[in-house]
Amino acid sequence: MNEIAFRPEVLEQVEKIIGRYPEGRQKSALIPLLHIAQKEFGGWLDVPVMDYVADLLQIKPIEVYEVATFYTMFNMKPVGKYVLEVCRTGPCMVRGSDKILEHIKAVLNINDGETTADGMFTLKPAECLGACGYAPMMQLGKFYHENLTTEKVDEILQLCREGAIDLG
Repeated sequence: MNEIAFRPEVLEQVEKIIGRYPEGRQKSALIPLLHIAQKEFGGWLDVPVMDYVADLLQIKPIEVYEVATFYTMFNMKPVGKYVLEVCRTGPCMVRGSDKILEHIKAVLNINDGETTADGMFTLKPAECLGACGYAPMMQLGKFYHENLTTEKVDEILQLCREGAIDLG
């Protein structure tokens, strides 16, 4: 089994982040380190990766699990290259996010939380993403796609298939 460890240049970045906080307050670096770990170790956080982060921060593994499982930006299982996070709260629903979700499910032949067989797309319904005035909307990488229609969704999916979508 491969030992989990950041590459030296990433570990240097991690150490700088931890160094921002006073001794005994390293836990303050947890969220940035989880982002780095997720990016470095395949787009999701499994238990050995979270244990590694806990060890780096000199905290208990449960402290990492609590944070990683609370925030929806952390994936607890493998995800596709493109994670489609469609807002499903009130304002977006009123503006048709339920239709957008159903359209994506039908086009990609997946359900909530599932990944396409080719590993390209994961559908992840989200709670409020804070863009109610531009509903319905979805987050893809660091970017929001707003005022969605089924046609816009089809265009976005095609751009993803072509590798033309920037995830930030």
